[in-house]
Amino acid sequence: MKRNKLPKVPAPSAMHGPTFRSGAVACMAQMPVATLRIWEQRYRAVQPITAPSGHRLYSPADVQRVLLLRRLTEQGHAIGSIATLDSAQLQQVSLASEGKASGAGRGPARAMTPLRLLVVGPALAARLQRPAVARHLAHAVQRVAVFESLAEAARATAGTGADLLLWHAPELRPDVPPELQAAQQACHARQVAVVYRFAGSAATKALADAGAAVIREPADDEALGTWLASMEAGLSVRAVEPAPVAAPKSAQPPGALAPRRFDDATLTAIAGRSPTLACECPRHVAELLMQLSSFEAYSAGCINRSPADAELHAYLQQVAGASRALFESALERVARHEGLPLR
Repeated sequence: MKRNKLPKVPAPSAMHGPTFRSGAVACMAQMPVATLRIWEQRYRAVQPITAPSGHRLYSPADVQRVLLLRRLTEQGHAIGSIATLDSAQLQQVSLASEGKASGAGRGPARAMTPLRLLVVGPALAARLQRPAVARHLAHAVQRVAVFESLAEAARATAGTGADLLLWHAPELRPDVPPELQAAQQACHARQVAVVYRFAGSAATKALADAGAAVIREPADDEALGTWLASMEAGLSVRAVEPAPVAAPKSAQPPGALAPRRFDDATLTAIAGRSPTLACECPRHVAELLMQLSSFEAYSAGCINRSPADAELHAYLQQVAGASRALFESALERVARHEGLPLR
């Protein structure tokens, strides 16, 4: 039997937009990489290009197709029956499935409208305004409100009726914060999504089991835009009652964080300004600082199973804090050289 050859990598000038490896695509679709490979090889559901290194590379259009297929399989469609459909046909199947679901007791489906977004985390809110994120969305994001913390969102005096409550969490604990449920109820958000930097599997599983969409913060704006577009597509074709995040079994107080010289909002502004400069070092240093600060806080509150665990995590926190201080000094030097404001 003649085996089908994998598509060759086109010349760089012929490639449009970024590419993503299978691990990143599987993470965005919240599915195992092994399942994604079966979809490719057995069902030919998606056909990414193959790099000379052997890595499979997905275009933004490939990612959108995988996300749509994933949503349809969660609705009960067999992958074998929909794998060969083109994008227009898949959208028709999706709309038909949503129409049946809304007609079964949840009222009529609503027309496509702008995504009403409530963001907890000013740094992420600023990042969502970047063109590389916004161009993936069907409509401009309508930010209902931006809060500094979940506690502030939970104190909202009037319901906002947001479609999506998006929480930017530098680190996650292995429980569901009670403020997350309170914020969703106070803001009448239909869906909750969590974008995190550092977390263990227990933490992400607890949130997913509670009904929240969870994703590790993409370093690339294109990947963030693709993921947000998948959330928009899932929310904009139906009107449903909010599924409250399950109340936590227990809550642990967050660990005290060491003082930082630059907050995430400042660092995000520096990272977003870098493309206008010949040197991209400010962006790289700012992104490293956000990662180090998040890991420093994560290590401070990591679960300790023994005194040896506690000693190790304290050491990791000290190393992260010392590294952060060095990179903060480095950022000041780079900013002075490039003439960038840090305040």
